[in-house]
Amino acid sequence: MSNELINAAGQNWVGANLAFWFITAVVVGSATMAAFARNIVQAAYALFFTLLGVAGYFALLGSSFLAITQVVIYVGGILVLLMFGVLLTNRPLQERTHGELGRYLIAAIAGAVLLGGVLVRVVFSTPWKMAPAPAVPVPETAAIGRMLVGNYLLPLELAGMLLLLCLLGAAYLVRRQER
Repeated sequence: MSNELINAAGQNWVGANLAFWFITAVVVGSATMAAFARNIVQAAYALFFTLLGVAGYFALLGSSFLAITQVVIYVGGILVLLMFGVLLTNRPLQERTHGELGRYLIAAIAGAVLLGGVLVRVVFSTPWKMAPAPAVPVPETAAIGRMLVGNYLLPLELAGMLLLLCLLGAAYLVRRQER
């Protein structure tokens, strides 16, 4: 019976490990595209996949509430607000200069070397201990949902109205400056 448990745990670990590395590839790739995109709309789409990947990390950790919150607030709210801001402005893009690629390359190499040095130091100076096997995560979404529509309904509605008023005010200010 213990071999069955070990095999099941090993298979779950392999699946979670593969999901982690897939999500990491998506997050790193799309974050790189968002950082180096010349078109702001393409950068916003790359940011969409980065934020979605972060929600995937929360889902892998067993925190369904944070995963849903990440999607609703950041992917659904902040990214839409960013797209409204981009589409309501008529600023032309700056032209690229000749030496810009070299500066990006030098900065990327210097950043990678510094980050690698810090990570190597942390890995070798930390006393690593084996943690006990994690318990099965308890779903907390239903309890939080009951609290939000129960005790905290008024603060939730006030926060929603405040965000809506900020969006309308930003759109009004942008449209007024164009005239």
